[in-house]
Amino acid sequence: MTKLFGTDGVRGTANIHPMTPEMALRIGAAVGRYFRHDGHAVHRVVIGKDTRLSGYMFENALTAGLTSTGMNVLLLGPVPTPAVGLLTRSMRADLGVMISASHNPAHDNGIKFFGPDGFKLSDKVEAELEALIASGVDAAPSNEIGRAKRIDDGRYRYMERVKSTFPRQMRLDGLKVVVDCANGAAHRVAPETLWELGAEVIPMGVAPNGHNINQSCGSTHPHAAAEMVVAHGAHVGICLDGDADRVILIDEKGNVGDGDQFMALMAARWAEEGRLRNAALVATVMSNLGLEHFLNDRKLRLERTGVGDRYVVERMRQGGFNLGGEQSGHIVMTDHATTGDGLMAGLQFLAELVRSERPASDLLHQFDPVPQLLKNVRFGAGQTPLDAAPVKAAIAQAEADLTGGGRLLIRTSGTEPLVRVMAEHLDAGLMERAVDSVVAAVEEAVA
Repeated sequence: MTKLFGTDGVRGTANIHPMTPEMALRIGAAVGRYFRHDGHAVHRVVIGKDTRLSGYMFENALTAGLTSTGMNVLLLGPVPTPAVGLLTRSMRADLGVMISASHNPAHDNGIKFFGPDGFKLSDKVEAELEALIASGVDAAPSNEIGRAKRIDDGRYRYMERVKSTFPRQMRLDGLKVVVDCANGAAHRVAPETLWELGAEVIPMGVAPNGHNINQSCGSTHPHAAAEMVVAHGAHVGICLDGDADRVILIDEKGNVGDGDQFMALMAARWAEEGRLRNAALVATVMSNLGLEHFLNDRKLRLERTGVGDRYVVERMRQGGFNLGGEQSGHIVMTDHATTGDGLMAGLQFLAELVRSERPASDLLHQFDPVPQLLKNVRFGAGQTPLDAAPVKAAIAQAEADLTGGGRLLIRTSGTEPLVRVMAEHLDAGLMERAVDSVVAAVEEAVA
């Protein structure tokens, strides 16, 4: 059996292995058996999903697998991924499941898991689950089969939790906010939350039809929202992805600010207030060198991890840090949440906008980024292009060329069959030549 779990659960094209209903049923049975290990009758799991059409199919298959091993299933319907982390813990569940492929197109789907503490599962637990899935598990006795129940107020519980992180006496009156929900899981909660806090809300991406999630909208396609910000004279734009665990912000001029700029803003602010634990920010190897220089200038540290917000969270928990995230917009504030939360991060930015009385264009330009270039090369099933000798030679030469003023990062995606080639260097021309040389070698290897 090939490895199921990537950097964020199980993910793939719906109805193609591993994202088939048959596999979802096996996964449900395996995780049900794993988390119902003590034989007690009362065990529960919460399941959320985004707005993909295939979510119905996987919700039913997972429910069948989980109930077959004696788990009681609480179905939340469409809610953001961070809501599942929150409700797993607050509803005293043994397990949380989110059915989503995050920022991927609608034909993909995925399954993410949260433990009873509301945090994503570790690599060790995922490896043990893979072994169970491969071997199969025994069903529960017929008198111990679990029940399934719809929970209607899950999104309202989440909204109240998100609002509780916003300064109690502060309101958003007078602020005009474009919010792009990517036709995804936050299409109701994000506009409603902002409106309840007093903002004038201009919603986008709030008409999901099962097929249009992330389609030319959301955090991976922020330019439509940027145009809307300018057209409506809005103060700021908030772009979420399909499951709302990441955010990209847009200033009043239509300029896009990534997660690095937001993390720089919050790290500096929290450090001034004495709130930044251990004088450090946790981010991945993809974050810009400019962020590292910004922090160093303020006697703060950048702790780097592998790509994936769960690795950021693991490092934060290990080191006692409370702020971290990814350039792509996952922002993790463990004082408030167990995983990346795009809406919560957006509210923190709005609070700083109100407090500082400065425009978003000032707040979203904390440092000048070192020139960075990222290119992707798709490869086929069974191909391992990074093992090819010409690719290794091209990488070694590019690394040598960039020594001293930048860096090169080559990796395969944990969620898609892509080789990602990223470089940074003060000399943009040299950087581009280095990336192109590696990309050409990889393309030849997969041709």
